[in-house]
Amino acid sequence: MKKVSEHDSINEMYQKLTDDKMSNVFDREEQQETVRCAFCSQGMSCQLCSNGPCRITPVIDGVRKIDSGACGIGPDAMAMRYMLLRNVMGTSTYTYHAKEAFRTLKSTAEGRTPFEIQDITKLKTFANACGLKVTSVNETAINLAKFLYEQTYTSKPSIMVERFAPKPRKDLWNKLDLFPAGPQEEMLISTSSCLTNVDSDYVSLALKAMRLGISCIYGAQIGLEMVQDILYGTPMPHKVDVDLGIVDPNYINIVVNGHEPFVGAALIDMARSSQIQERARAEGAKGLRIVGSIETGQELIQRYDMDDVFVGLTGNWITIEPLLATNAVDVFAMDMNCSLPRLNEYSKKYNSTLVSVSKLVKLPHVSINMDYEPHKVEKMAEDIINIAFKNYKIRKSTKSYVPAKKTGAIVGISTEAILHILGGSLDPLLNAIKDGDIKGVVALISCTSIHGHGHDMNTVAIAKELIKKDILILSAGCGNAALQVAGLTSLDAIDLAGSKLAGVCKLLKIPPVLSFGTCTDTGRISMVVSELANALNVDTKDLPIAVSAPEYMEQKATIDALFALGFGLYTHVSPLPPVTGGDSLVKLLTNDLENLTGAKLNVDTDMIKAAANIESHILKKRKRLGI
Repeated sequence: MKKVSEHDSINEMYQKLTDDKMSNVFDREEQQETVRCAFCSQGMSCQLCSNGPCRITPVIDGVRKIDSGACGIGPDAMAMRYMLLRNVMGTSTYTYHAKEAFRTLKSTAEGRTPFEIQDITKLKTFANACGLKVTSVNETAINLAKFLYEQTYTSKPSIMVERFAPKPRKDLWNKLDLFPAGPQEEMLISTSSCLTNVDSDYVSLALKAMRLGISCIYGAQIGLEMVQDILYGTPMPHKVDVDLGIVDPNYINIVVNGHEPFVGAALIDMARSSQIQERARAEGAKGLRIVGSIETGQELIQRYDMDDVFVGLTGNWITIEPLLATNAVDVFAMDMNCSLPRLNEYSKKYNSTLVSVSKLVKLPHVSINMDYEPHKVEKMAEDIINIAFKNYKIRKSTKSYVPAKKTGAIVGISTEAILHILGGSLDPLLNAIKDGDIKGVVALISCTSIHGHGHDMNTVAIAKELIKKDILILSAGCGNAALQVAGLTSLDAIDLAGSKLAGVCKLLKIPPVLSFGTCTDTGRISMVVSELANALNVDTKDLPIAVSAPEYMEQKATIDALFALGFGLYTHVSPLPPVTGGDSLVKLLTNDLENLTGAKLNVDTDMIKAAANIESHILKKRKRLGI
């Protein structure tokens, strides 16, 4: 059996896809390897104006044959300008999600959704932290939603940054002109700067990119995750099941896929009614189930307990085609983002119905589109369930194939969860770090990509190396699913950790990899880092902490990395980003930036070497702190 993935379930399904002669992401990646262009991979191409496309040639014997585009832009600015422009997409999708969350909170407080505010304490404490007056529950929720919405587009210095960023960072950001406005304002500035013959200074473009990243974390991510906590409950530790084996073809199965929890939450609530389950049994099914996929699934497993209706998470985006190929999915409901363009072929072959539940998501030959509106979500859930019943009438007479692979995971880690585990104070964690039982902490916030390696292989490899070195991991994003399915977020993974970290994990009954949720939870993780810095009375750059994205794919990952650089953190990424053709730009990001923000970018495709470099960085920070 060809090994295309870290996970046996995906390797098994890949063989089925091969036998069924289905186009799939693994084969398409191999095909692309034969035609890729070195100019594009190094960032040395530009198609932004009619003078192009332009290419800048590599340095050979110390000389570039062509050293600028037709307009005169050099290699460093060409690469950084394209990087900045692409990262507007990452910021815009996070901001879109944030505004959907804020609208949902407001509509819920007005009594126009089926949801109820679950965490009233967080509503009050977060509103107070934002500087708002706390009144009645509904009035406070409406005012908070309005405030957060306004913070996305304000052209004034961000109140969210002022309220939640550590003071040393704020002082530095003011000094370097990195203190941002709202993310929509920063997107306007960034996009405008990328027009031909506007900003051609690679240092200026790099600083604008970090400013954009800072605005994204504080103006979008922190607010949206806090609001989702308020609506659906703040994550607390609990057990769930993951991998394709959670899907039972004898049930009517609705898979919720994307990044937003709103439709999925409504479906879970509706599907838990006895009437729906009795109706499913009357159709000959064992019942009706809701199944989580990628980040929508992560948002739900963070907050919802498993039962016979909500059964866990299948995996990250590369598992989608194998999941549909099981012929066990009745509805695949897609919100923003990560729904592959050729899923209609899978829908026809494997008897499932594709439904878009976001105005952003439109796939070729998929005609069922329900644009999410908070006040329509109950009707949307009802319609999706009806579609699932209709699909099951056809699917139940066909043969399904589901790999018998299922793994347990501990999820639901948040700032509040960590404090609960530690008995209400960060002191036990700080003491463990000071004593060397926990050497340091790595935020592993990654997508999943098969460029240059197999599915999830790099993510699992670096995680195993880090925990073996007594380094605790906070995981988020599609990479989080990689670690969950690989068993690294379970208590069994303690056996893979170094002896000192293992001792802490056994004492606290936690795994060595703590599941923080989605890439959106980068904002939540930044709040934990801020708390640690404040507790030790140091800047974030001084902490024994690093960031790793061992399989970043797109701009929601790279904008997080740009924030991490602005936050002063050592940041490892793989694969090689398309900036390597700009020698001065590479030097700025990997060396000179340390003297500006305190951060350093490390690009390494060897996970053993990358883990060793992270450990070296953490040891250096420990020495400077005198611990």
